[in-house]
Amino acid sequence: MSGSLTVPPMDAHNQSLVNHVHPADWVNPTPQGTYNLVVIGAGTAGIVTAVGAAGLGAKVALIEKHLIGGDCLNVGCVPSKSTIRSSRAAADVRAAVDFGVKVPSGTEVDFGQVMERMRKVRAKISPHDSAKYLSDQGIDVYLGEARFTGSDTIEVAGQTLKFNKAFIASGARAVELPIPGLKEAGALTNETVFQLTERPNRLACIGAGPIGSEMAQTFCRLGSQVFLFEAGPHILGREDADAATIVQNQFIKDGVELVLNSKIDRIEVQGSEKIIYVESDGKKQSITVDQILVGVGRTPNVEGLNLKAVGVAYDNRQGVQVDDFLQTTHPKIYAAGDVCMAWKFTHAADFSARIVIQNALFSIAGKKRLSALNMPWCTYTDPEIAHVGLYEKDAKEKGIKVTTFVKKMSEVDRALAEGEEEGFVKIHTEKGKDRILGATIVARHAGEMISEISVAMAAKLGLSKLANVIHPYPTQAEAIRHLGDSYQATRLAPWMKKLLVRWFAWIR
Repeated sequence: MSGSLTVPPMDAHNQSLVNHVHPADWVNPTPQGTYNLVVIGAGTAGIVTAVGAAGLGAKVALIEKHLIGGDCLNVGCVPSKSTIRSSRAAADVRAAVDFGVKVPSGTEVDFGQVMERMRKVRAKISPHDSAKYLSDQGIDVYLGEARFTGSDTIEVAGQTLKFNKAFIASGARAVELPIPGLKEAGALTNETVFQLTERPNRLACIGAGPIGSEMAQTFCRLGSQVFLFEAGPHILGREDADAATIVQNQFIKDGVELVLNSKIDRIEVQGSEKIIYVESDGKKQSITVDQILVGVGRTPNVEGLNLKAVGVAYDNRQGVQVDDFLQTTHPKIYAAGDVCMAWKFTHAADFSARIVIQNALFSIAGKKRLSALNMPWCTYTDPEIAHVGLYEKDAKEKGIKVTTFVKKMSEVDRALAEGEEEGFVKIHTEKGKDRILGATIVARHAGEMISEISVAMAAKLGLSKLANVIHPYPTQAEAIRHLGDSYQATRLAPWMKKLLVRWFAWIR
């Protein structure tokens, strides 16, 4: 038996979730013979690898100690994007008057219903990651903690599994910040914030990276007074500076109170209140809130696996050490996903898992490299920031000369019609060539738009080719084709332009 597990609040939706991803009545199978592949961790990387390998005929075991589906389903992508959707609806209601729609006064957000909807969506998706579904794919699913006991054995729930190859996909968790009083204040993380049933009147978000920024804007739009703390001079410090500025300005319009260039000294608890003592721009102040959300940093889950005993090198901060083929320092053991990669995205875990299937089980057909992946990503603020490839500074560091093409959304007809003028499409090419090095898009649905550029880069199609791709009019994605036209215009030499001017003057 797997044992009971709860996800607060344990309503019908969360009960359905648990019944799928950690059923209390689950009975682990009895190992028979040697597995071609044993997978530790049933998040995205683990599930993709297990299902893919089993579908190709491999004998596969999948081990999970907590919730199948990992962060993405349970405490990451699915709950966060469901909650973000509600916050966008609230923002749209407030902006409705700008579009000639009068909304009755007194309209407000029902936070409890927002969170219930999120739980309902999560429960609806959970059958796709359920223990039963995975078992039906021919995978032996084991619930319990995994531990290497030898160079080809893993122990789980009192049973020993023998393997030809093993795959570590144990993921990562929220980092514990060394701020005095933070633990005593009962700080929330992405793993606990979606358990809330009542809206915090005042919320502090520590860290203005993707998680902190997304949640700060979301809770602000849902009615909380939000303070966003960031050690740097602006939010989303790793993104294109022009893009981050647009989002930061939107945050200010939404009412998020930014505490930049900040260093938190300590946190004190007084009754139900948390007092944050902070220095910002050289000035000391105290800010009182009801809840604190830590939205910065991830720590790889390497504890308890007994990695050192089997010769798998790892670091408590960077995770399991892998090469470009995702092989660890043990030739039979591979790793992918958040436990070892800098790209901590669901789609990165997905496609790195496909590399593991190839390299661990079918290397005779050739090996695949992690560095060959063309990785896009998106931060789901409003507007969104999506990126793929190199930033301009990255290209310059590599000694590559760059030409940058920019199309402002205020120059795109559909964006004007939608009232979504803040943003741009920015594409970097190698100077003198149409080879796309990278791109950043700032738009309400930038995550949907970036894939066109990702496809072009993966297929080695230059920016000039995108000029010939017909886009429906009017769409915001048409901005990409406009930049293709902009590139084409640079190919016309000055002397040719002069010649054409004379030609047209003569034929008049």
